[in-house]
Amino acid sequence: MASMTFGQKTFTPTPPDKGSFPLDHEGLCKKLMIKYMTCLHTHDNQNSECRKESQDYLACRMENNLMAKEDWSKLGF
Repeated sequence: MASMTFGQKTFTPTPPDKGSFPLDHEGLCKKLMIKYMTCLHTHDNQNSECRKESQDYLACRMENNLMAKEDWSKLGF
């Protein structure tokens, strides 16, 4: 028999406005992601050394509707 608790508020999760985007289940941008991660590893996680790779990866995500299209200036480029 199921019991009900009265007076408890139900939690309804809401996604964040920014900082989260769909996973690339089909691997559309996987090669660019690996290229970016390899660059970070090679340059001791100094992302300033991998700006081109980062921009290519984000461009792929925007082109494939895996993230909202943003101006490059808003993304730090």
